[in-house]
Amino acid sequence: MLMLPLFLPIVRALHRLAIWALARSLNMPEPLVHDTGVFVVAQVQTIENRIGEALSPMRRWRQFQSWFR
Repeated sequence: MLMLPLFLPIVRALHRLAIWALARSLNMPEPLVHDTGVFVVAQVQTIENRIGEALSPMRRWRQFQSWFR
């Protein structure tokens, strides 16, 4: 049995607590801290996707084959 419904309220409470603590320590509004975190995650995901695409095995293999044509 998947116990996700039992942990979801705990995770949400911990998330709110972490946002609140970080906002308080940085002396910033909570929505700004949350939105900044979302923006940073999106940027990191974009960079990881570009790197992963550039280093994909199939792309490397095609590039390797093109050297010998």
